[in-house]
Amino acid sequence: MVKRIAITRPKERSKAAKEFIENYGGEAVIVPTLELKLENTDSLKELMNRSDELDWLIFTSVSSIDSIFNFYPNFLESLNPNCKIATIGTKTAEVAMNKQLHIDIIPKDYTAEGLLEEFERIDLNNKIVGVPRTFSARTILPKGLKDMGAEVILAESYKSVIPEDKKEIEELIKEILGERIDGITFTSPLTVVNLFKIAKDDEKEELVEKLSNSTLTVAIGPITGKILDEYKVKHIFPERYTVKDMIDLMFRELNNKE
Repeated sequence: MVKRIAITRPKERSKAAKEFIENYGGEAVIVPTLELKLENTDSLKELMNRSDELDWLIFTSVSSIDSIFNFYPNFLESLNPNCKIATIGTKTAEVAMNKQLHIDIIPKDYTAEGLLEEFERIDLNNKIVGVPRTFSARTILPKGLKDMGAEVILAESYKSVIPEDKKEIEELIKEILGERIDGITFTSPLTVVNLFKIAKDDEKEELVEKLSNSTLTVAIGPITGKILDEYKVKHIFPERYTVKDMIDLMFRELNNKE
């Protein structure tokens, strides 16, 4: 039987996962539990006004790159030519390079902790570091950079919000409860949190049970996995925190069960 795999990330970020699932002969069920809204906030305006002062610019996601180039298409002209760039993850690096940005650091561990480990080898004292991202992200990165002596310009470049139309998510929950979803992927803590926010109170306990036992739950990495732990959902995650590795692990496990 064709394996039905739910993808909970935004549709515009689901193309690669869909292709990987279909290459395995599976059916991708794309039901975003969050939407990304690009925002030209006051904090982003401040970062752009000071782009000529930056020593480092850190991109933690593709959305921050999209936001800057959407609102500031001539951004590269104002950026300090000596500014170095760090990204978390190869996909973010690939998008940055396509925008003619030279990448100086991609941590081996695709997390804020992994990036901070890389920066331990670099003198950040009195350096100006720009970090455009969503303000719903964890505080460990800006705090860690400040502890290393950097001046951090934290800028909100996009918001992660629950989709206004929740019908598809409510239907996905029913499908999970009805054991019609073989696997589900979560690529950020909010994809998990929002699913449980939308689930009705009388569905949540059974949802945990089904995600733990009937539906194979796969997180992209340990940060998302930690949120699943908080909900007591049994899950797995790959050694490398990429979409491809996540889907590869998903189908290895599903095929082993047969």
